[in-house]
Amino acid sequence: MKRAKSVRRHCPFCKKHTEHKVSIAKKKTPGSAHPLSHGSKKRRGFGKGFGNLGTRGSKPALTKWKRTGKKLTKKTDFRYECSVCKKQHVQHYGKRAKKVELI
Repeated sequence: MKRAKSVRRHCPFCKKHTEHKVSIAKKKTPGSAHPLSHGSKKRRGFGKGFGNLGTRGSKPALTKWKRTGKKLTKKTDFRYECSVCKKQHVQHYGKRAKKVELI
């Protein structure tokens, strides 16, 4: 996917269409995006390994595991910086692409 380095878009802060500089950011995990929400993750039991597996019984050997439903691509995460107010905003939703290039 090829994308222009600058594009005219609507700035939610200036409330008008201005020139924006495009940059690519890495997708963040729930842990890194909300580092203070550790208690919530702890209460919900993510990554703790407790609880039984219910009707599935015991887990098979690691060699038997298959990564079903694995996606081959990541969604794009573009950040747009307004040339007038210098504030950044993120894209509304991403598109899947194997390779992203700013031209």
